[in-house]
Amino acid sequence: MKNAIDSVELEAIENYIKSIRPPEEIRDQVDISYRIEKQSLFIFEIRPNWQDPNIKMEIDIVKTTFVKKDNNWKVFWKRADLKWHAYKPKPIVKNLPEFVRLIEKDEYGCFWG
Repeated sequence: MKNAIDSVELEAIENYIKSIRPPEEIRDQVDISYRIEKQSLFIFEIRPNWQDPNIKMEIDIVKTTFVKKDNNWKVFWKRADLKWHAYKPKPIVKNLPEFVRLIEKDEYGCFWG
């Protein structure tokens, strides 16, 4: 049985996150990370809560979910309604390196503005 995320694909995500993280001296104000939940991978911002700066908030930016039966990844972005929507320019990618290339390009400005 193949895992959704193998080490080569995970390395692509980790390298991407390293490349976009803000400088270390401001990471207490804004940072970027990722998490894996079941078959989904989320990339998110970490910011202090505006009401209580001691509380850190995770603000999801992009999500991809592995669909085992099709052996591909669905790509989603979070709209102003705070719901996940398929990324229309390319809603499906074959692997995580392709996902990284897609969000780097961000041709519709859905992920990073």
